[in-house]
Amino acid sequence: MAGLRMSVVVSATAFLLGLLFTHWIADSLTLWKSPERQTDVRLWTAATYYAILMHGPPQLAYVYAGVALLGAATICWSLRDGRAGNLMFDGGSIFLYLTALAMYLYSVLPNLSANFSTLPLPFSAATEAGSLPPFPPSLREPTLELASSHLVCSVVLTGVLALQAGRWWAEQADVDEDDGMEGEDGGMRGEKDGDETGVETDRTAEESQSAGELRKREKARA
Repeated sequence: MAGLRMSVVVSATAFLLGLLFTHWIADSLTLWKSPERQTDVRLWTAATYYAILMHGPPQLAYVYAGVALLGAATICWSLRDGRAGNLMFDGGSIFLYLTALAMYLYSVLPNLSANFSTLPLPFSAATEAGSLPPFPPSLREPTLELASSHLVCSVVLTGVLALQAGRWWAEQADVDEDDGMEGEDGGMRGEKDGDETGVETDRTAEESQSAGELRKREKARA
């Protein structure tokens, strides 16, 4: 059961990470760029991507929310065991997981809804870069904040995967240690049984020798 719970958590986290990695198409245009390289073309491309996200099928949002809730519920469920390993690894995992969800719910989604859901796209794919209008100053900061928020969520979810990998490694080490102790106990029992068998054999030999001497004495008397 513990392996199943860990598989669900890792799968849900990896799914959300993959979802965030797809945003790198736009985030890479605005992250860690100097003001000289932060051109209007880059900003318009990123803003267009975010606007396309907001005009996507709403059913996808329900799928993403379901996967996120499944991962969070599974981590919380594993905390019910009360074991030290679960409290340490899963406690840290749920903290990081909820941090990522809070960042997305209170920073990313309001930003997308307020600034990109009704954004009129100023150009098509055939529009030349030189004919683009200046990027609105009011959208510059929200565009940069989206890239930063996506990066924070990605790093935090990577920490969840690292903690789950640490938990798996710790559990495997405990299993190997238990198997080694059982092997040592079996070897000690075998040695003890062998010693007891040797003692019984010696006693039987002594008794046989004593019985033989008694027979010899009786024959000598006769």
